[in-house]
Amino acid sequence: MKESAVHRAIAGIWRIESAKIIAALARMVRDVGLAEDLAQDALLVALERWPETGIPDNPGAWLMTTAKRRAIDHMRRNKLRDRKYEELGWEIDRQHEPDWDEALDDPVGDDLLRLIFTTCHPILSAEARVALTLRLLGGLTTEEIASAFLVPEPTVAQRIVRAKRTLAATNVPFELPPKDELAARLSSVLEVIYLMFNEGYAASSGGSWIQPMLCSEALRLGRVLAEMTPGEPEVHGLVALMEIQSSRFRARVSPSGEPILLMDQNRALWDHLLIRRGLAAIARAERLGKAFGPYLIQASIAACHARARMGSETDWVRIAALYDALSQVAPSPVVDLNRAVALSMAFGPAVGLEVVDALLQEPSLKNYHLLPSVRGDFLLKLGRKQEAGAEFQRAATLTRNDKERELLLKRASDCAAE
Repeated sequence: MKESAVHRAIAGIWRIESAKIIAALARMVRDVGLAEDLAQDALLVALERWPETGIPDNPGAWLMTTAKRRAIDHMRRNKLRDRKYEELGWEIDRQHEPDWDEALDDPVGDDLLRLIFTTCHPILSAEARVALTLRLLGGLTTEEIASAFLVPEPTVAQRIVRAKRTLAATNVPFELPPKDELAARLSSVLEVIYLMFNEGYAASSGGSWIQPMLCSEALRLGRVLAEMTPGEPEVHGLVALMEIQSSRFRARVSPSGEPILLMDQNRALWDHLLIRRGLAAIARAERLGKAFGPYLIQASIAACHARARMGSETDWVRIAALYDALSQVAPSPVVDLNRAVALSMAFGPAVGLEVVDALLQEPSLKNYHLLPSVRGDFLLKLGRKQEAGAEFQRAATLTRNDKERELLLKRASDCAAE
């Protein structure tokens, strides 16, 4: 394998394994910033060695072991008790390839869950909590997080640096919060899981349209939270949303990786077990008898799609009404954009275009590629092909995802050819 191919493979492995490694190190050193630095040291070792030795059979275990050895060396240099690092060293030697899956299945001993509650500590601002957790648990770059937040990349970088410094300076414990603090901490945790899932469901950059492993990890964390907090409808709502959205993965891309839009998907390929799980989670939330929050409303929207055997059977009027409700409980320009799509499907593209045109001056959507993409779709349906092609061209210049860019350019080309 060529060195460049090895480096690409390492990048993919790191994306999958980094959160587990950082979480395990954070439990050892009790400092998330230091844990990330030690994990990066292990990554550098892999980048140096693997092009020559080849990628190990279990690269995740190799990185974990290397990183934990780095942590032990660090603690030795800081003169921790001999007994402590003898015990840790014995653990590493005894478990060259630990059974991390078994450990992560334990809700009490879940290092990833401890990490997410640590990085979502109330001492940090809401923006810093989400940015830091996406960085450490999602393995996202600052560029990708900035895209998810629709804010400049330097702003995200500053938030992450300051958040790590704050956690270190205040000695925030690496542990799950007490029961009386759990509810107050949930909203930040749910937001992080939601954004992590969204980045996997429609990658903001790179050569792949989806990143199933990122979605899988977000869904796993959501399921653990649902077991911990059975009386919280929004937790069940988020799990339901992720279950139903995950059901579409096999139909969401072509065999060669091109995106397939929702209305063009082969619904026979949808995973109906995941759909049933999602609908059951919605029912569980509804039985609690509490007001619908943003995640439960979005799950209800996803359920409308899941229940339709064909795209033409979709209840767009109900979806539009649900988006109206969502805009009341969680108003945002992105919600308004999605509402415009639902209105166009329910009442015609002219109605949707009117809503979208009102968003053209919204500062946060200035460089958001889906705004011209949606507007182009409405214009195309109205027969204004030249204008539609220009919108698709603009959307293609704004997206950082290669597959999405190819799709948008094709749509622009089709407008010019017709």
